[in-house]
Amino acid sequence: MSKTDSAAAAASTSQRTAASRKRWTATDLGLIAVFAALVAASAIVPGIPVGALGVPITLVTLTVMLSGLVLGAGRGFAAVGLYVLLGLAGLPIFSGGRSGLGILASPSAGYIIAFPLAAAATGYLAGVVIRRTVRNRGLWLFAATMVSSIVIVHGLGVLGMMVNGKLDFTKAFIADLAFYPGDIIKNVLAVVIALAIHKAFPDVLVRRVK
Repeated sequence: MSKTDSAAAAASTSQRTAASRKRWTATDLGLIAVFAALVAASAIVPGIPVGALGVPITLVTLTVMLSGLVLGAGRGFAAVGLYVLLGLAGLPIFSGGRSGLGILASPSAGYIIAFPLAAAATGYLAGVVIRRTVRNRGLWLFAATMVSSIVIVHGLGVLGMMVNGKLDFTKAFIADLAFYPGDIIKNVLAVVIALAIHKAFPDVLVRRVK
């Protein structure tokens, strides 16, 4: 075999390997299902209604962030998206046992829509952190969760309260501030759990080609 043929064969093998790494395996699908169930289970824990609109403080944001930190952008989005779709389809897996499309007309709608997007954003940032950092990794992962929380979850949450709760921006923003202390604590817990998982299973997020 000539050098040209060898190079072509090597390139073809590399391309096939790269393509295979992008496909979801049975393990990936299993992880997606497990984390979707985990998010649903966290919603069963009774929430604490906040303010006149009654948008509850729940454990869901913890498992949403954990899904992104552990699974990455694509699988994290799929896991949390599956949870949201099942809830919209009628399974009583939203906070308080709520379900159905009617939730999209509630003040909580912005938060629920934000969950899959936040998992994806957190997962993307977590992938960058895991690949490029060694020192202070926990702090960087916490920063990733806070960026996703503030920009996506709280941003869309405020928008949902403005649209469905008929609040102006200032009142919606003030109502949303009540969720910040709990989210900081939950993000810290999510990072602690994620670091333990990454230590036990180094390839769970950034899979390395053998």
